[in-house]
Amino acid sequence: MIDQSATAQRGRHATGGAAPGGVQRIALVGVHGFGEQHLANLARLEQAGTVELVAVADPNPPAPGRLAKSVTVFDNLAQLLAADPGVDVVILATPIQTHAPLALAALSAGKDVYVEKPPVASLAQFREMLAAAETAGRLVQVGFQSFGSHALPAIRAHVASGGIGDILGVSARGEWVRSKAYFKRSRWAGKRNLDGTDVVDGVATNALAHAVATALHLAGAHTLADVESVETDLYRAHDTESDDTSVLRVRTAGGTTVTCGLTLCAPEQQNPSVTVHGTQGEITFFYTEDQVVFSTADGERRETFGRTDLLENLLAARSTGTPLLCSLADTGAFTTVLEAIRTAPAPQPIPPEHVIWEGEGDDAHPVVDGIAAVIERALKAQATFAELGVRWARDLPPARTLTVDRKPVAGYQDGSRIRAVSSPRPYLHPVRTLAGTVVTDHQPLDHVWHLGVGVALQDVDGINFWGGRTYTREAGQYVWRPDHGSITVRDTLVEETAARTGGRDGKLQELLGWNGPDGAPVLVEERTWTWAGVSPSIWRMSLDFALSPAGGQPVSLGSPGSNGRLEGGYGGFFWRLPACEAATVWTSAGSGESGVHGSVTPWLAWAAKFDGGAPVGGASGAGAPAGSATLVFVAAEGSTDPWFVRVDGYPGVGQSLAWDTPVIAEPGRPVQRSITVFVADGILGTTDIEALINQQGNRS
Repeated sequence: MIDQSATAQRGRHATGGAAPGGVQRIALVGVHGFGEQHLANLARLEQAGTVELVAVADPNPPAPGRLAKSVTVFDNLAQLLAADPGVDVVILATPIQTHAPLALAALSAGKDVYVEKPPVASLAQFREMLAAAETAGRLVQVGFQSFGSHALPAIRAHVASGGIGDILGVSARGEWVRSKAYFKRSRWAGKRNLDGTDVVDGVATNALAHAVATALHLAGAHTLADVESVETDLYRAHDTESDDTSVLRVRTAGGTTVTCGLTLCAPEQQNPSVTVHGTQGEITFFYTEDQVVFSTADGERRETFGRTDLLENLLAARSTGTPLLCSLADTGAFTTVLEAIRTAPAPQPIPPEHVIWEGEGDDAHPVVDGIAAVIERALKAQATFAELGVRWARDLPPARTLTVDRKPVAGYQDGSRIRAVSSPRPYLHPVRTLAGTVVTDHQPLDHVWHLGVGVALQDVDGINFWGGRTYTREAGQYVWRPDHGSITVRDTLVEETAARTGGRDGKLQELLGWNGPDGAPVLVEERTWTWAGVSPSIWRMSLDFALSPAGGQPVSLGSPGSNGRLEGGYGGFFWRLPACEAATVWTSAGSGESGVHGSVTPWLAWAAKFDGGAPVGGASGAGAPAGSATLVFVAAEGSTDPWFVRVDGYPGVGQSLAWDTPVIAEPGRPVQRSITVFVADGILGTTDIEALINQQGNRS
């Protein structure tokens, strides 16, 4: 995954021969904004006797006395090149939309180029500039300064040595604060297009572009060919064209997922970072400080590294053939991301009810509600804001919608958007009461592999169909293993929805395939969901499933409990609830987590006040109404499966298929289970529950 040599090899290829040594003559185009930093750096290098600044170009000339009298000032690059003051390198610190035409002009004049990020505003410009540099035999260095950090080779070496185990993915996190004044600093700021010319300004392409580029670099994605796909989820709280709050998900040709969660609407400025996630730890690189945090089970170690100046690196490439640290070719992967953003639909405005403005006038800046927690969850789940069902995100409808009396009560998700190590599988979410209160969660921060309502098992002949780490008897703890399977729909046998029939009952019967990490079938499942209205405030859902071996041999169905974890027998039916207040859980024989966990009783109830949850699809972005609700889980007649219940650590209820002993599915003798759940608005008491069950009858 981490490519240690690709950048260096491409840098050598791009040099096209070394330039003679000595003092190298520099022209700077753009002396304001970031150009001021280049002037300071050039002054340092001039004092060291490395360079000579001979010319600058800017329609807004520098203040008198700002430059030495020997520096010639031009209005633009065309004038500078026409005068031919003997320049070796042209530095471009100009607006994004000018980078490509100015670089092409400098290359055509036989100059090497240092161009600020992003180097281009489109993929077409990138290809044109790359071809021009090749034809001219000139160098193009791109100003992603983090690429000069000595931390990068240290991180690559640590990963290559197995220091954090196998790589699970790479993430970039950026939480900055930008005011209204930031977008008033120039005509192009906050623009996707200006007077018919691509600009593609935005949080990912400009403000926090270093986070994206550095994450791609550490994932081994450098060139255009290194990127397989890019998915964008773009939003804005500012009154701009460009995105200021976004998630990007990039899949590299090498199979690594890079997830970037970025915003300019944070409550306070945070140091941006890139993290390499492994099965035995993680490495976080705070690139603005060149600081790295190495985290493993043995503890945490921090180290600060030095940095090679990219202009000095370009000068060394000219004089000695030193490989470029950030050649134009090595920004191909970043340009692929930029192109995806350029061609994506315009960013969706975040509704004002989810934005708080702090400060006055041009100093005012927006803060998106809960943005820090949302970004953290997105990065951990490798999911977009829309996939998580964030309230202000765009609507992402489920594969199907279950209805009662034409009211949506559950979304059926096919699991296709779930990351591989969360064991993708079909599930229901959001599940709602008839009044609309959401009573499920999916991909929560504490366990991003918890997926609404469904069926999952952590040990199926050694394959994890639950997601996350696997508990093994040998290790005596949870460990990451490349053992994650997936559950996919093979056939829909019956689909009768209340909306289609006009009645109150619905049925969905499917044939599912449980496939191992290699795609080989392990189990075949027949699953049936049925649902119906019970009263104006209660509806009923039933799940029946049968698990059969996909081949001719028995298959063991187990859990952490059957592998030695005390009272850890989760697996089979599982319902993940959202955060709730004043939660109470009870059965006919006991109450509280300690009183019901592991018990075998005909029913179990959970009552609480829910905040409404965040819809995944089929509802407005404003979220569902808050309200009190009661869930009544009713076991099949004669069931001996214990209840698995969590209240304090996280809210969840399951019925354990293999509490402390594996269950064997044999050819011709499937493992069958059934459960019914009543979803009620309001708080029901024990008398209400027993009357409801007696009235409806228990399914067997």
